[in-house]
Amino acid sequence: MQIWVDADACPAVVKEILYRAAPRVQVETVLVANKLLKVPASPWLRSVRVPHGFDAADRYITEAVRAGDLVITADIPLAAQVIRKGGLALNPRGELYTQHNVGEHLARRDLMDELRGLGAVSGGPPPFSESDKRAFANQLDSVLTKARRAPTLKPGD
Repeated sequence: MQIWVDADACPAVVKEILYRAAPRVQVETVLVANKLLKVPASPWLRSVRVPHGFDAADRYITEAVRAGDLVITADIPLAAQVIRKGGLALNPRGELYTQHNVGEHLARRDLMDELRGLGAVSGGPPPFSESDKRAFANQLDSVLTKARRAPTLKPGD
């Protein structure tokens, strides 16, 4: 298993959790962004800078991810692509996207985009909270624990 992070919009507190988790469980963690990211010195952490451009980080992650890898992203279309390739996708707020729920998330996202376009809805998600941080840390720990027990972990397990 390898962890890929859609790092451009990833909250700093989530990155800090990953910086501690990667060496602890000895899993390579790659932060992908269109700007230079400094990560702590560790053989388990690295960053990749992709060119500026629409969805450049998403394209890089989609091409690099393998079955069983974990991707940290709030981007639901990216999560859907990862799941199609046999990977796992975890939202920074702690929600695990699966084959069973990603379609529903995509439909909700599309509906909200349409409502925003019509002016019926405004704004975005609420600010990142302490409970979001805890939910992410707990879900990450659960995924990593399952992966250690069953290295061939499949989405939805």
